[in-house]
Amino acid sequence: MVTREFTVASGRFAPGHLGELTQVIPFDLVDAVLDETHCVQRRLRDLPSRVGVYFLLAMCLFPEDGYRLVWSKLTAALTGAGLEVAEPTAKALRDLRRRLGTEPMKRLFDILAGPLARPTTPGVRFGPLRMVSFDGCSSIKLPDTERNVEWFGPGSRGGYPMLELMTLVETGTRALIGAVFGTPSDGETSYARRLLHHLSPTCWPCGTRASTPTPSSPPSTTPEPSSWADCAPTAALRS
Repeated sequence: MVTREFTVASGRFAPGHLGELTQVIPFDLVDAVLDETHCVQRRLRDLPSRVGVYFLLAMCLFPEDGYRLVWSKLTAALTGAGLEVAEPTAKALRDLRRRLGTEPMKRLFDILAGPLARPTTPGVRFGPLRMVSFDGCSSIKLPDTERNVEWFGPGSRGGYPMLELMTLVETGTRALIGAVFGTPSDGETSYARRLLHHLSPTCWPCGTRASTPTPSSPPSTTPEPSSWADCAPTAALRS
């Protein structure tokens, strides 16, 4: 007989659990980010801010599902173990998302993003250089709210507003080093240039002509200092 054991937070914090992902993004890291961004709940609700962070992460794992279905998947292991968890409405989950805002998620990304490969990891280096790639996407649809249409513009042929996403990725591990997004009118090259400060003489950018703002050759100058200077491996995901 095979059994599994897992550790969860107690009480109202219990739904803040994403299986193996909790090992990468532990409770204390989320709490520190919430405290740093001043987003800790003022009073303890059925849906604390920490749970909101894990709920938003779960939404990224299940982008096609609605709020209630994502919540059910987030808490499935808890209910299966006989633990009592809240059963919020879709409106309550929407309010939780709005109450949390964007700053905690942005800060969490800033902490966790970065190259993962070790010097001995195969397929990520060309000689002494770490290979990275620019990867863009312009087919992300947004809700056609008045605010989105005003900011991103109407979609082609009266469709949904579209969002342009550009990422810098470590080749081989596909680890995100940086990401920017905005209106498609600015173009891929413009967004790629905003990621150049993540490069250093130890990185070799690869990509297509449309998305790579510099030739696919080792940078000849040292970029401005950044939190990912020299593209150093992120130790244990900084957890």
